Amino acid sequence: MASKLEQKETPQANGAVPGDRLASPEHPEPSDFLGPDGTGVEVVVLESRANAKGVREEDALLENGSQSNESDDTSTDRGPEPASPLKETSFSIGLQVLFPFLLAGFGTVAAGMVLDIVQHWDVFKYVTEVFILVPALLGLKGNLEMTLASRLSTAANIGQMDTPKELWKMITGNMALIQVQATVVGFLASIAAVVFGWIPDGHFSMDHAVLLCASSVATAFIASLVLGMIMIGVIIGSRKMGINPDNVATPIAASLGDLITLALLSGISWGLYKELESKAYVNPLVCAFFISLLPIWIVVAKRSSATREVLYSGWEPVIIAMAISSVGGLILDRTVSDPNFAGMAVFTPVINGVGGNLVAVQASRISTYLHMSGEPGDSPGTAPRKCPSPCSTFFSSDVNSRSARVLFLLVVPGHLVFLYTISSMQGGHTTLTLIFIVFYMTAALLQVLILLYIADWMVHWMWGRHLDPDNFSIPYLTALGDLIGTGLLALSFHVLWLIGDRDSDVGD
Repeated sequence: MASKLEQKETPQANGAVPGDRLASPEHPEPSDFLGPDGTGVEVVVLESRANAKGVREEDALLENGSQSNESDDTSTDRGPEPASPLKETSFSIGLQVLFPFLLAGFGTVAAGMVLDIVQHWDVFKYVTEVFILVPALLGLKGNLEMTLASRLSTAANIGQMDTPKELWKMITGNMALIQVQATVVGFLASIAAVVFGWIPDGHFSMDHAVLLCASSVATAFIASLVLGMIMIGVIIGSRKMGINPDNVATPIAASLGDLITLALLSGISWGLYKELESKAYVNPLVCAFFISLLPIWIVVAKRSSATREVLYSGWEPVIIAMAISSVGGLILDRTVSDPNFAGMAVFTPVINGVGGNLVAVQASRISTYLHMSGEPGDSPGTAPRKCPSPCSTFFSSDVNSRSARVLFLLVVPGHLVFLYTISSMQGGHTTLTLIFIVFYMTAALLQVLILLYIADWMVHWMWGRHLDPDNFSIPYLTALGDLIGTGLLALSFHVLWLIGDRDSDVGD
């Protein structure tokens, strides 16, 4: 009899069903089920265990929804909708995104002002392939830093960085991973710059090729190290302040990413160019030094299960994205080399940066939303179609469509602020006429509209094919942003020139 009582009390210890509920009509006493052999006790134990499991599942659902503004309904009949980390209104999304968006925009303005100045340096005049490196290396914030921010934001939102041990493991693995990726992508970007520079002119210089390699690898490595540490601090701080990291991490990565990367590229390439004639051995040594560090970072990245898979399978998006950005760099090189379009240099980082920032926020939010429902490859009942219509992307009632509308509405006021800032600083050799602003805004709106739609399709498409969108989508999207933004901006400048609005695009 004592053993039977112990069996009855065990589920109570697990918080399943109180004893007084077992005595109710819905939960009869064990004696009601006892047979001659006493096997009826097992029925009560199994029922209690089932109730315990149901209560634990209900508690988990309530915990996931504790930050929502819904009522405290404890019913588990909630339908197939995935749990969302935050129930956000359009106003709250806009409020959280606005400050990081402006900060990121001013970072791109500063990068544009830097490019406007350094385009006249000797290294940019005589080694014009450096212009091809600009979008590719600035795109590293999409290939690496924004992907890191999105990956860590998702991990923070689903509770994978709550303990110090998990946090440290996530930090070390991800920092080592982006150093590996930065070194390899920087090296490949220099090869792409050499190839794209050689094809139109048919001229090849080994000294210039080694200079491009050293400048690209050193810039990528140092920029990724600095920005990676900043990103980790931003995400940890956002969680402590109760802010959704998806809304702030990627724009802040971009705000500092463009400026730091471009400043490093300009300074390093200028310094190595000065040493090219007197100390030709410096450039190969710089390349060899950073490449020799690769085995160390690979070993550290392989120790973390969170980054081991990306280390093996995450190369396709960053390499293809680098190639796409390099095509945008070729457009930039061919455009700013014409004195009639020298003013385009200051606007290129701005339009590319703003488009990349906004689409990265959207991709990160959609990815987090899907991760709340399960693992990549799962098909939540509320997931959009693999190829959504523009109406479902921008005009439906779900939270991702709401955020797409908010992000799209930020384009015009944001760019007006950035254009005024550039004009007040007398950058770009450009007069902001009405027709120039109309063409520029048209290009910016079209770029963001295309990117937000592609993001909605791409993230869900990758999710359905068992690919983590945090690792795969943002590199493609930001690279497409560079290509589309540079192409549309170059087209706008050419059309303005053809119709005779030369005040908007005079050179020096």
